[in-house]
Amino acid sequence: MGKGKLVKFAEMAGFPHVFQCADAVGGAPFALQGTWGSFFGNDRPIVLELGCGRGEYTVGLARLFPEKNFIGTDIKGARMWTGAKESLEAGMKNVAFLRTRIEFIDRFFAPGEVSEIWLTFPDPQMKKATKRMTSTFFLERYRHFLVPDGLIHLKTDSLFLFTYTHCMVQANGLPVEALTADLYHSPWADVVRSIRTYYERQWMDRGIDIKYIAFRLPQAGELKEPDVEIPLDEYRSYNRGKRSGLQTAK
Repeated sequence: MGKGKLVKFAEMAGFPHVFQCADAVGGAPFALQGTWGSFFGNDRPIVLELGCGRGEYTVGLARLFPEKNFIGTDIKGARMWTGAKESLEAGMKNVAFLRTRIEFIDRFFAPGEVSEIWLTFPDPQMKKATKRMTSTFFLERYRHFLVPDGLIHLKTDSLFLFTYTHCMVQANGLPVEALTADLYHSPWADVVRSIRTYYERQWMDRGIDIKYIAFRLPQAGELKEPDVEIPLDEYRSYNRGKRSGLQTAK
């Protein structure tokens, strides 16, 4: 681990609104499970960003909606430091960060404790469906803590993941609130959805349209995977870190 990362981890250890639980396997329940309201000091709705990266959405949404509480979650602590530092220095009381693996996320919240989920530019995981953030594997976990008919937002550069998610929604009859393959030329390009992350700006510079879908997740009913063949994204390999040689748009 680089020296810069070590410094950030050490600094975050003293942040009162950051909880680092990277290996949440077994053991006692998380202390704030079911009592996040006590940390925030209110019973306002909780919005969860999964895979928050640098925390641009977590912090940006918290500024726009002070009547809600926002929790950014990621395993990459060095990235999370950016949003954690910014929100701490700004004195924001409706922001928290949780460092853990997303597959453990249902261990940190009680039933009905979260009102909305944001998925901002997750890895499309084209090789394995169970790793996709909108797969039945994850949707069942979200059901453990989302309110009935809780809202899930997906914002992505990946046509593969967008198509897969749309097929998932259709296959299970999930209510759709918004759907567009070109967010910034659509009726949903409002100030909330126009918060642009570090990675989003990179994709847009390469001329890639941003896709957005918002749907509700009922508690009842068995979820099934869509039985469809979806073309792979051509501009990236399976490894998110190995991108094709697309040139930046002029």
